[in-house]
Amino acid sequence: MKLALTEASFTEAIFARFSRLRERNPHPKTAWSQDWETFLDESGLQTAEDEAEARRIAKLLALDGFLELRLRRDGERIQRFALPLSSEREWFAAFRRIHPADVSDKSVELASIPWVQKLQFLTHTRVNVELEDLLKLNAFLSAHEINSPVVPIKERSLQIFGDEKRLDSLLSSVLFRPNHLDAKSDLACEIIGVPLAWKRGPACASAQPLIVIENAATWHSYCRWNAERKLFSAVLYGDGNRFLDGVRYLSDIFAEIGGVRRILYFGDLDPQGLRIPQFATKPGIPSVEPHLWSYRQLLKLGAGRGQPYDGEPPSPTLCDWLGDCAEPARQLFTAKQRLAQEYVGWEFLKSAVTSTES
Repeated sequence: MKLALTEASFTEAIFARFSRLRERNPHPKTAWSQDWETFLDESGLQTAEDEAEARRIAKLLALDGFLELRLRRDGERIQRFALPLSSEREWFAAFRRIHPADVSDKSVELASIPWVQKLQFLTHTRVNVELEDLLKLNAFLSAHEINSPVVPIKERSLQIFGDEKRLDSLLSSVLFRPNHLDAKSDLACEIIGVPLAWKRGPACASAQPLIVIENAATWHSYCRWNAERKLFSAVLYGDGNRFLDGVRYLSDIFAEIGGVRRILYFGDLDPQGLRIPQFATKPGIPSVEPHLWSYRQLLKLGAGRGQPYDGEPPSPTLCDWLGDCAEPARQLFTAKQRLAQEYVGWEFLKSAVTSTES
């Protein structure tokens, strides 16, 4: 496997889930497999860009024998994927981890090392992390005070391992299971979400709500639309699932635009597209509301044009957030379909009759 592929969100999500399973069952008789849509949904890879990139990487991995794919009848879309037993150790090696089936030989070696108190669990726990990484962690914890200032995880990772991405990949390992290490309290670091891209609205709209748009193409169209119609104090790019972390930056944006505003949201009509705004919460930040005008237009423009959605059925209450659009959304999901927000595009927006309602 090319090491560069381990930097992709898709392969990181595969390894995080697969490696946990192998820790529980190091000697499997059958290959691990997953439904494609369900995996993307549960991994938060639900934007059109994320799905296209995941499909591209999956096909590359399949060509090299690291995945097996079952395609749908159209020969393009993926229905299910499996990780062949013969490739498991190469996956672990690519992520600089030890396959759990090979861990037992190191138990005596680990027990003989003078670990700091926070790493004492290593003397009686199966750990599939390279010894070099464990020793670097031990050295850091020995030399640093517990009250070190909290810094971004990549800065701490570079300090400990000389690799800014190493700590991210170790978060899915046994090192960070309950009652073991905690990134914030033990290593004084935290994951920093990708900052929100945004465009300020016209000055005459400075007191209006801001709107968050899930996908890049629609964000661009709404920025153009807002420049003409002056409906929003700001147009933010949510970037799909990244908005769940990016919500922390809303207080900075409020400071830039002159105070707290209502937060409206418009995204894809699929289960993950509805989970994102409902789960994007932070103390002191207003609850995210649907921009109902946009969802109404999406339902009209997408009528009879739904795209297949093969993930698990969502909770019956997930659609309640949509108000008067809830029932049409439920019917869409019952039919195992979704609507991409790009139906509400620039050609429609430039001539649409707008409403001041949310």
